[in-house]
Amino acid sequence: MSKSENKTTQTDVSPEAFINSIEHPVRRQDGLRLLEIFAEETNLAPKMWGPSIIGYGRYHYKYDSGREGDFLLTGFSPRKTSLVLYILPGYDDLKDQLARLGKHKVGKSCLYINKLADVDEDVLREMIRFDMQYMRAKYETWDE
Repeated sequence: MSKSENKTTQTDVSPEAFINSIEHPVRRQDGLRLLEIFAEETNLAPKMWGPSIIGYGRYHYKYDSGREGDFLLTGFSPRKTSLVLYILPGYDDLKDQLARLGKHKVGKSCLYINKLADVDEDVLREMIRFDMQYMRAKYETWDE
């Protein structure tokens, strides 16, 4: 069993300072609002993961290949082109929420939103709660 180091690990950088350094005013305001939403829905303090991901909680994964490591339970990144939300279980069980969410795109475990005004915040909150419940039921987790 190999535990190789992830490229994206937790850092001591302040998530608030990171968001306040974002030049684009809408992206900065959306990032500050997401800090509030995620804190309210997870009851966890935000931590920076790598240079640009804000994460909440941590879980330990182990693949069949033997690779294992730790990663954030949920989180987001205010990138230049869009807001990226990390809903790690993926979207197979979230079809209803996605249909009600508003304008978005999805990747394997990433949700891409141009701006928060494009989506229904209540639905977004449902998705964050689902993510946390799913991850806590399936993996060993920590609230840090």
